[in-house]
Amino acid sequence: MDLFKTMNISASALTAQGFRMDVIAQNIANANTTRTAEGGPYQRRTAILGQQPPSFAQAMRQAEKGPQATGVNVVATVTDETPGALVYDPQHPDADEQGYVAMPNVDIAREYIDMISATRSYEANVTVMNATKRMAQKALEISR
Repeated sequence: MDLFKTMNISASALTAQGFRMDVIAQNIANANTTRTAEGGPYQRRTAILGQQPPSFAQAMRQAEKGPQATGVNVVATVTDETPGALVYDPQHPDADEQGYVAMPNVDIAREYIDMISATRSYEANVTVMNATKRMAQKALEISR
């Protein structure tokens, strides 16, 4: 695998993990939002990652040499439809006639676990980028 291809794959993964972190931050920021523009409480969102579609040149190489790694892509952002907890608070402006407020389905502990996973994945790809850069520098030093 050439160095530029490795850097492109890691760069796509860095972008995808950065987007994943943005979605997690949005979930944490809206953990107590009981009213949204769509109506009802905020619903947790999750970024779905998948393989980046190959370019024409990559598709031609795959036809010739077999499957090749192409990188990471954000396929979709899906909404978690599980209902949130009902909290009894008759003074809340969003309380129903029985005094219950529908809360978001965001679990802060789960979000922190996802954030740690995304951070570790991001760090791993930064390590790959740095190692690739060092290899390229060493190759240039050898050619002098």
